Amino acid sequence: MSTHLPPSSAATAVSAAVHALGWQDPQREIAFEGWLKSLADSHGLVTDSVVIASADASFRRYFRAQMSGGSCILMDAPPDKENNPAFVQIAQLFGQAGLRVPKVLHWDEPHGFMLLDDLGTHTMMHVLADADTPLRASLFNQATDALVLLQQASRPELLPLYNEALLRRELMLFPEWYVAQHKQIDLNTDQWNTLHQAFDKVIAHNLAAPQVFVHRDFMPRNLMVSHSAALGVLDFQDAVYGPITYDIASLMRDAFISWDEDFCLDVTVRYWEKARRLGLLDFEDWHQDFGAFYRAVEWMGLQRHLKVAGIFARLTLRDHKPKYLADTPRFIAYLRATACRYRELFPLLRLIDQIENTSSPVGFSFGRL
Repeated sequence: MSTHLPPSSAATAVSAAVHALGWQDPQREIAFEGWLKSLADSHGLVTDSVVIASADASFRRYFRAQMSGGSCILMDAPPDKENNPAFVQIAQLFGQAGLRVPKVLHWDEPHGFMLLDDLGTHTMMHVLADADTPLRASLFNQATDALVLLQQASRPELLPLYNEALLRRELMLFPEWYVAQHKQIDLNTDQWNTLHQAFDKVIAHNLAAPQVFVHRDFMPRNLMVSHSAALGVLDFQDAVYGPITYDIASLMRDAFISWDEDFCLDVTVRYWEKARRLGLLDFEDWHQDFGAFYRAVEWMGLQRHLKVAGIFARLTLRDHKPKYLADTPRFIAYLRATACRYRELFPLLRLIDQIENTSSPVGFSFGRL
C-alpha cells in the first residue's frame, strides 16, 4: 500500500499503476494521475491500487480502486467524445426513480474523470452462464421489476426524444455500415426502395407506442447482481424518452446471448402483467391482448436489430474492435425470425436473404397481420 512507502516510492508506485492502464495520450495519463492524487485525502483513495475493470463499445474506460470503506470505480470518459453531463443527469434521474445506479462521488468535468461507487463485479450476464432454471427466472424477474420501476417514473421533456429522426438515423446504420462497408454490397434502386419502405413501416409502428423513459441498452451485460440489493443498472447515458416496447425487446433479444422463443414469451408475458397492472399499457387493446403487445415488441426489436448490426460493423471497421462483429449472425437471425412472421415485412425478408445469400421460411405472427 502506498501509505506504507516513503514519499518517493509511493509516487513511483502510483505512476507505475497508472501507466499500466494503457494510455494512448500521455497528457491524459498525466492528468489522470494528478486527479488520483487529489482524491487521496478527500475520499481516502488508495492511489496505487487502481486496475482495469472494463471497457465498452464507446470511448469510456472503467477502473477499480480501493478507498475508505471498500472499492470504487473510476471512469475515464474523454469529454470531446462522451456526453458526461448526460451521464451525471441520468444517474440522478434514474436514482430518483428508485433504480440502483452508480452514485457520482466526484467529477473532474474538464478532463472527463469520474469517481463512482462500485456496484460489484458480477454482471447478470456472468451469473446467467451457470444459472439453473429458478435462478435464471429470478434474475429476469428482478430485471423486469427494475424496468417497470423506471417506466413508472417517466416524465416528458426530461430526456431527448426517441423521435422519427433518431429512429431513422439509427436504421440507416444498417445499409451504411453493415451492407455497404462490411458486406461490400451496392444496393440497387429497387433494393433501396424496399429498405426505405420497410423503415417507414417500422418507424410508424414504433412511434405509435406509449412513451416512457428508455434505457436503450437494457440487457444482462449492463445489469449488476447483488446478494443483498436489487439489480444494479449501468450504461444508461444514452437514455431517451420513447417507445415502451424498446427495453423489453432489448432485454429478451440480447446482443450477446440468445434465448429460445418459449423463454422470451414467458418473460415478456410476466413483464406485460406487471406493466398493465400499473397502467403502463393502457393503449389500444394492449392491456388485454398480449398478442397485440408482443407484435409491437417484435417490431421494436426489428429496429434495434438493424441498428446494432450496423453499429457492430462500424465498431469493427472504424473503431478497430472486431470482437463485436462476431455476434452479428445473432442479429441477422433475429431479423429473419421477425420478418418472416409479418406479411408487411416479406419484402424486407427477401432483401436480407439477398444480402446474406440465404433463404428463409415464412411463418406466422403473434398477433394480427
